[in-house]
Amino acid sequence: MLNMQFDKTVIINTAEMEWEASPMAGVWRKPLAREAAEHGHTTSVVRYDPDSHFSSHPHPKGEEIFVLDGVFSDEHGDYPAGTYIRNPPGSEHSPFSKQGCELLVKLDQFDLADDISLRIDTNCGDWLPGENEVRVMPLYYYETEMVALYKWPAGTRYEQHQHFGGEEYFVLSGTMYDEYGEYPAGTWVRSPHNSEHCPYVEEETVIWIKTGHLLP
Repeated sequence: MLNMQFDKTVIINTAEMEWEASPMAGVWRKPLAREAAEHGHTTSVVRYDPDSHFSSHPHPKGEEIFVLDGVFSDEHGDYPAGTYIRNPPGSEHSPFSKQGCELLVKLDQFDLADDISLRIDTNCGDWLPGENEVRVMPLYYYETEMVALYKWPAGTRYEQHQHFGGEEYFVLSGTMYDEYGEYPAGTWVRSPHNSEHCPYVEEETVIWIKTGHLLP
C-alpha cells in the first residue's frame, strides 16, 4: 500500500518523480496513492507515449481523469488537455493516445450509486465568481463531494479555514503556498478531514480541487 492513511497530509511534487512502467508498453505512471499493485483505490499521474494504448478494462468502483497534456482517447471520443472525465462504476473502455498525453487518474473511489458518466472540456467552461476574486469552474457534485477548477489571481490570500471532509488538489499552473510550504505546478496535495491552512499565491495559479470526499 502507498499513502492510504487518509488522516495524514500527503504532499508530492510529481515533477520530481521518475516514471514507472505499467503492464502495457508505452504507458507509464507515477503512483501517488495505491491500495494494491494493479487494482483497488489508486491515484496516479499517467503518461501515454504516442501511438500507445491500454487493453480494455473495467472500473469496478469508477474512474476519474483530468487530462493534463496532449490528447487522450478511447472508443467513445478524443479528449484534449483540460478535459474532465468520470467513468461510473462498472464501466469499461479501451484507452489510447495517438499523439501522447499525461493524465491525473483516480481509480476505484466512487460510491456504487454515483453512476454519472461525464465529459467536460474545461477550455470551453465558464468561470464563476468566488471568494477573494478567485474564479471557480464547478465540475461535479455528489453528496458532500465537490470537484472544481479554481483560478487564483496574483496576490490572493485566504484566511485560515477548515476543510470538512478533507481536501485534495493538483496544481495545474503557477504555485500555491501556505504556512507549511510551497507547491509548484505538478504538485499533488491531500489533506484530511477538518485540516486547516492559510493558502495564498504570488502569481496567477490554477488548481484542480476536490473536497468533502475524505470523511472518516
